[in-house]
Amino acid sequence: MQNTGELAGRTIFITGASRGIGKAIAIKCARDGANVVIAAKTTEPHPKLPGTIYTAAQEVEAAGGKCLPCIVDIRFEDQVQSAVEQAVQKFGGIDILVNNASAISPTGTLHTPMKTYDLMNNINARGTFMVSQKCLPYLKKSKKNPHILNNCPPLVMEPRWFKGNVAYTMAKYGMSMCVLGMAEEFRDDGIGVNALWPRTTIGTAAIDVTGRGRGGSRTTDIMADAAYVMLTRDGRSYTGNIAIDEDVLREAGVRDFEKYSCVPGHDLYPDLFVDETMEELNKRPRVTSRGTAGTSKTSKL
Repeated sequence: MQNTGELAGRTIFITGASRGIGKAIAIKCARDGANVVIAAKTTEPHPKLPGTIYTAAQEVEAAGGKCLPCIVDIRFEDQVQSAVEQAVQKFGGIDILVNNASAISPTGTLHTPMKTYDLMNNINARGTFMVSQKCLPYLKKSKKNPHILNNCPPLVMEPRWFKGNVAYTMAKYGMSMCVLGMAEEFRDDGIGVNALWPRTTIGTAAIDVTGRGRGGSRTTDIMADAAYVMLTRDGRSYTGNIAIDEDVLREAGVRDFEKYSCVPGHDLYPDLFVDETMEELNKRPRVTSRGTAGTSKTSKL
């Protein structure tokens, strides 16, 4: 998915962008010449998790964007408010918000300490709501196709998506419910509010929690490319969608999906909340010579 330059000069506030999907989206937008605000809490290198807000900022600027790294733990209102104010002071406003920060612990009810429950809900559901609330006054003022994009799954109320990970599902669905409500609440303001979720697991630190390894995952580039497509659509008409990365890109004409595989040729794992078996997923064409090889299954809220 080639950059088109449409995000040049726009200011994008991204939570949890010191590594992983958030950083990949930041770099993709930076290639257009966007202003990127990295709102994350990692300031010192972690022994097992590479990347800080400062190293991510260097990569953003190397890609062609301007960057403001902000120390932010989105559980704390004063830190979020301060980062938003810094962004507005430096860049003059905020045009796009990407709610990417998330905490994951796919554990059963008896194996989820309340500290972990609180962490997931405070970051995922509450954090997404709060960061959106703080950015919305500036998104409403934006004349540059304002958007909110949440990294969260389709709202499918089936027991199997709750069994074994009730607390995590509640926290992630809270993010999806923000899309459901805010898309309608701010429709008349022309703000596109949507969500993006991967069809397969993505090769980040989060997948390491499952113990599967990254062989059956795709790289963060597929999420970055799909996010770029969504953020460059007209938010006045494109709002209230929970989209799957692969479907967004197929609809946009992408034909080669093998390039996104962490290990080309390896069987892929479907992500949580994706209604597709491993066998069904791996029957889908990964490279096609013509056409778009499928139609979009974007969920309209």
